[in-house]
Amino acid sequence: MRATLDFCLNGEAVSLGSEKTADDPSRTLLTWLRERRGLVGTKEGCAEGDCGACTVVLAENQEGSVRYLPVNSCILCLGTLDRREVITVERLKDHPVQRAMVECHGSQCGFCTPGFVMALYAHYKRPQAADLRDAIAGNLCRCTGYRPILDAGERARAMADPELERADDEARRARLARLPRDSTLLGKRFFVPTTVDELAGFLAERPQATILAGGTDAGLWITKQHRDLDEVAYIGRVSELSEIEDSPGYLEIGAAVTYAEAYAALAGIHPDIGELLRRLGAVQVRAAGTLAGNIANGSPIGDSMPFLLALGASVTLQRGSAQRSVALESFYTGYRKSVLLPGEFIRSVRVPKLAAGARFAAYKLSKRFDQDISAVCAAFHVAAGEARFAFGGMAATPARARNAEKTWPRGVDAACAALAEDFKPLSDQRASAWYRLTTAQNLLRKFALGISSREILEL
Repeated sequence: MRATLDFCLNGEAVSLGSEKTADDPSRTLLTWLRERRGLVGTKEGCAEGDCGACTVVLAENQEGSVRYLPVNSCILCLGTLDRREVITVERLKDHPVQRAMVECHGSQCGFCTPGFVMALYAHYKRPQAADLRDAIAGNLCRCTGYRPILDAGERARAMADPELERADDEARRARLARLPRDSTLLGKRFFVPTTVDELAGFLAERPQATILAGGTDAGLWITKQHRDLDEVAYIGRVSELSEIEDSPGYLEIGAAVTYAEAYAALAGIHPDIGELLRRLGAVQVRAAGTLAGNIANGSPIGDSMPFLLALGASVTLQRGSAQRSVALESFYTGYRKSVLLPGEFIRSVRVPKLAAGARFAAYKLSKRFDQDISAVCAAFHVAAGEARFAFGGMAATPARARNAEKTWPRGVDAACAALAEDFKPLSDQRASAWYRLTTAQNLLRKFALGISSREILEL
């Protein structure tokens, strides 16, 4: 086991010990880049993973090739970089993306430009990447407008030299392959295990340790609440937690699998799930955040829980060597509280597939289409005469609408009336209680009419 954090930064091998306070593995990558390495091209805008000004690209070896991931460095812990390469805007001097941004006049004040360049670079390095608009949905610009930036993304592809890119990928793959692969314990407080047994053993000795996956929520504890993470177990390198099992009747998704990695499998269950995940944060969030982390965080407005509840998902929990399965509908005990015991962690999420003839829909309502928190999120599933309706944003936890489910056979109006018995939502800055209840009822009516989530957006 190592006592160092080993990664690459813009082509340079870096090995950090934990004896220096400035190299605290639980500090954010953004502050380390700016304060310790003087790489000030990466900016801090919101410090919560919303604006994209801090975007960098992580490169990692995967099945013989290099995968490029745009991430928000403002909420990414330094200790999660093990066996990866960090690429910042300083590395891209005279790169096609940089030149295209200049030629297409994609910058004015320039504060957001480095983040856009890195988001475009990640898209550029992935030939099968999604729509270019999705690639920059997590980057905000207040002065240029997005058309010239989109034009720059298109032009960069046309300016690419395939031979140079292949050589760049191969050199990076070789650098990453030389990094040590064993687990690391930094200062006896930040643990990066490679097996689930190592993780379980660490948590048995330190049951109060923070379990860190993508950090898209935990990063805000550092930047907004100014909390110190005293003991951390980072699960992103645990092989058993990084797998997806695709069985005929269900998906088994490991706790370290990111939204981006799980997207195709989950979208294969129903297109509405794919559409919902496409609106969950932005590419930077989906490249780091995990389904299990969203569940464990327990936010009442977490977008994944309604469709998981409607499908009848369950979680496999592990403590030491003992495992147990808990239905997701029984997982929460109160606001951000769950049945997880000290030292216990989510090992995987089991997501049932839809049976033949089943009806399903999932909807998200928010003030903005891209990268916005839901006012109401809902999922509806009817199969073999049984209804499962689930909502986020309507109560202290994501929850099923039991009365509406029971009343569904009597008609949609009766079921909508029963929703008022299921939920007494709060009013806050996102929506009033009246709006939440009324829209929840209307979403149920839309489901009854068979209107898709895409059609709702087009109305």
